Amino acid sequence: MNPMTHLIAAPILLPLLTAAIMLMLGEKHRPLKAKINLFSSLLGLGISLLLLQWTQTTGVPGSIGVYLPGNWQVPFGLVLVVDRLSALMLVLTGIIGVSALLFAMARWDSAGSSFHALFQIQLMGLYGAFLTADLFNLFVFFEVLLAASYGLMLHGSGRARVSSGLHYISINLLASTLFLIGAALIYGVTGTLNMADLALKIPLVPQADCGLLHAGAGILAVAFLAKAGMWPLNFWLVPAYSSASAPVAAMFAIMTKVGVYTFLRLWTLLFSGQAGASAYFGGDWLIYGGLLTIACAAVAILAAQRLERMASLSILVSAGILLSAIGFAQPNLIGAALFYLVSSTLALSALFLLAELIERSRSASEIPLEDENEMLPRPLESSAPVKGINLDDDQKAVVGQVIPWTMAFLGLSFIACTLLIVGMPPLSGFIGKLGLLSALLNPLGLGHEAPISNGAWGLLALLILSGLASLVAFSRLGIKRFWTPAERPSPVLRRLECVPIFALLALSIALTFKAEPLLRYTQAAADALNNPQQYVMAVLGTRAVPSPEAKAAMLEVQP
Repeated sequence: MNPMTHLIAAPILLPLLTAAIMLMLGEKHRPLKAKINLFSSLLGLGISLLLLQWTQTTGVPGSIGVYLPGNWQVPFGLVLVVDRLSALMLVLTGIIGVSALLFAMARWDSAGSSFHALFQIQLMGLYGAFLTADLFNLFVFFEVLLAASYGLMLHGSGRARVSSGLHYISINLLASTLFLIGAALIYGVTGTLNMADLALKIPLVPQADCGLLHAGAGILAVAFLAKAGMWPLNFWLVPAYSSASAPVAAMFAIMTKVGVYTFLRLWTLLFSGQAGASAYFGGDWLIYGGLLTIACAAVAILAAQRLERMASLSILVSAGILLSAIGFAQPNLIGAALFYLVSSTLALSALFLLAELIERSRSASEIPLEDENEMLPRPLESSAPVKGINLDDDQKAVVGQVIPWTMAFLGLSFIACTLLIVGMPPLSGFIGKLGLLSALLNPLGLGHEAPISNGAWGLLALLILSGLASLVAFSRLGIKRFWTPAERPSPVLRRLECVPIFALLALSIALTFKAEPLLRYTQAAADALNNPQQYVMAVLGTRAVPSPEAKAAMLEVQP
């Protein structure tokens, strides 16, 4: 066995061990727990990067690595699988996790108990959901990340947070129940829950049992789509995400992508073109459900007045775009959608962190901070006349007046987030949407003519209209927050609050200049999804490692 294979389990075991250590330390050692949490999160990100690199260099067909934690033969035991898609999601989770944690260490980790342990359990659930290769353990990891998110959702105080948190818990418990019912129906028909094994069994399901199979898949889809945020199952998402603390909301930006990832993984495996009578089951529902999600979220974003709510609605827009793109089952469209997923998730996470700082600037009374040395200095504004500069009625400089650099940071960061989310040039959000538009207009690729479906025209129109609606809404809020004259002091910011926002936006901008390598990677991931036989062969072809007794017996048998 390749030693690198053991790293597949590391993203799950590392946060589990870290959470256990921090629970034993207790709340009196919060600074130490914060450092342990940060070290573990950085180490998890490093392991994810190694796995991503490995999927590009390994000789396994389709760049797929398989690990059997219990050393049971597939499909009877636990299976963890890393391929291009799951490795990409692992790295994205690690980046957002480290950024959210840095922001939380400035003040939010002390707003309640067990924040750091819950944070690590959340990472464990996310990593596990992206790595698991069977439905039952997918349910287990879903419950792990949801259990941690319940505590993080209620982290802090406030009536709105508690109220929306209770709704969030109720909806997700109902979705988990549907998950179990759907998985039970599929198991009753096929006799297996291993994803690779299901890909082989579903085409062989008798016609008489297809109704039961599709009913189970439909119930399972409702659970996933509720978590992914498809209309009308997304009524809970905006209040919950808007009320959560900033670092928790930034982490939640990747949680909706868990539903999208799961749907993409299962739909391309179980209901691909080789699924017989079940081929592309539910594709039209995905397309038109995604279109309705985009349309409703775009209208709602025009009416939104708070930045947190606008960020939550932007998550719904991105979810609708991704789900519709999956429904078309076109590799070039899915490749562009994966690039858009990366860019939009980084930008939305940065926006959730930025929203708190911008809203804080509206208040003249700031939350007192403990360590004055960690604050960003508040520049002094001079009201003395300056020679050679126009003065207003209060004898203040109209041109050349010093802008507090904290406000300059917030303003420039807000502009960058807006450009990324709206999809305007020159940033990576534009490249992602341009790739989607190009794939919709050329379904068979450049140089091949093919008719464009009504659904494709609808998605193309909504991509443009939703971007226009977001541009109007964000521009209006930017004018209100930054350009409207107001006599209020500049907000006091900590370095730990600015560094993660800067890092996320810098990474998004770097994607603009390094778009080609990422597009090649996402296209390779989409091509692998379009060829599920590679995944099936890699998983079912993995053999358990013989025990020492079995090896000795084999040597005795050999002449």
